[in-house]
Amino acid sequence: MSKHAAIESDDRVAERTALAAEQVERLTRWHDDFPTPGVRFADLTPVFADPEGFRAVIDCLAASAPDADLVAGIDARGFLLGAGVATMLGTGVVAVRKGGKLPPPVISREYSLEYGSAALEIPANGVELAGRRVLLLDDVLATGGTLAAAAALFQEAGAEIISAAVVLELEFLNGRAIQGDYPITSIVKL
Repeated sequence: MSKHAAIESDDRVAERTALAAEQVERLTRWHDDFPTPGVRFADLTPVFADPEGFRAVIDCLAASAPDADLVAGIDARGFLLGAGVATMLGTGVVAVRKGGKLPPPVISREYSLEYGSAALEIPANGVELAGRRVLLLDDVLATGGTLAAAAALFQEAGAEIISAAVVLELEFLNGRAIQGDYPITSIVKL
């Protein structure tokens, strides 16, 4: 159990989420036809570069699983989120890397994106994952392949996914439908 676990009122949760959502909505930059035609890309860089915005996002994401004992940040913006949340919770952080970025042995999983396919990897040894209570973090939940692949990696390693959290969820792409039984927190849903 994290030393930061606490029971909060529904009002406090709503207040925290509203503050973070306001920052995300104010600071996100949108790019049409990037990285491929037909895709609208949400650039969260300004949110992370803004001290107030970044702090509000990290606070909100950390509150989604105060009893996690390991945070997993998905390549690449999830690394920023994971480090911040792990620091708040007093846990370690594991970087879920794109395929080919970690030395072997690795646990690997291929998945589909809204504009192609990719693979994710985590270390197969060196970090004890079996029995760990993991909070998965990513910036955007779109079609859901990335988050589902990351969850499958940790489950294969014997970890328990207790929650997943994202900054922005594109509900019209229905990515939540392919996730596991773990709860998912989204700061902003479009």
